[in-house]
This record gives sequence, structure tokens and C-alpha cells, in this order.
Amino acid sequence: MRMMIRRDPVFREMAAWRSAMDRLFGEMTENRGYWEQPTAWALALDVAEKDDVFIVRASLPGINPDDLEITLTDNVLTIKGDVQENKEFEDAQWHLRERRYGAFQRSITLPTPVDADAIEATYEDGVLSLNVPKVEEVKSKRIAVKAH
Repeated sequence: MRMMIRRDPVFREMAAWRSAMDRLFGEMTENRGYWEQPTAWALALDVAEKDDVFIVRASLPGINPDDLEITLTDNVLTIKGDVQENKEFEDAQWHLRERRYGAFQRSITLPTPVDADAIEATYEDGVLSLNVPKVEEVKSKRIAVKAH
């Protein structure tokens, strides 16, 4: 005999929402107290592509550009850095602490070969900008059609 089980889409959605919240709070408190030692955090990036260049931007306010390490290996662009914790209020009781600190690293694989020797990096007003030129052979070229 077959049993009929009623599926409730609202319950399923609520269960998915609860699972997402459990993951969020689990990551925040995993293996440490919430306000204790810093852990690595993900760096949010914007990556745009034009005909001959990739443009990569990252918001990194308050970071000394000398503390950034940018590498390109096998078409994988990696940005690493470390944001030092502000020890000025070490003995204070925190009510809100949202600014991130600690080590961060982000790697992305670029979809076409790039010229590592021609990459330009600038840091202005807390924004890291990278212009990553494509190699000559992958740049798109317009071919003119001649009519007879």
C-alpha cells in the first residue's frame, strides 16, 4: 500500500532558510568565540572584460599597498594581504564590531591567457585596480570584408 505524503512548499522554504542561517552563524562561531582571533576572510572582487584587457577592482580601505601581494601563475590571479587589528581599544567592551581584520586571499582563474609582464596595479582611495592585458594572440581582431 502506498502512503501519500503532503508536501508543503512553505515548510520546505522555511527549512532552507533555517539551514542557511545555521551555516552563517556556524561559520561565525566555529572553533572560536565570536570576538576572538581573526580568521581569513574572502575578498570581494569586480572583474570586467574588454576586448584587450581584464579590469579587476577590490575595495580595501585602510590597507597599506605595501602589505598587498599580487601574483599571477598559470593564468590564476591571486591577491593576498593582511589587515592589522586595531589594538587601540583592546581593554574596551565592544558593543559592535563589524570591521574585518586578519589575513585574506582571493584567487581567480582568468578565462584567456594574459600578459603577466604588462599588468598595472594602482591603489587609490581604498580601491585596488588591476589592468590585466590579454596576450596578443587572443585579442579579437576585426576582419574587413571586401566586396567585388
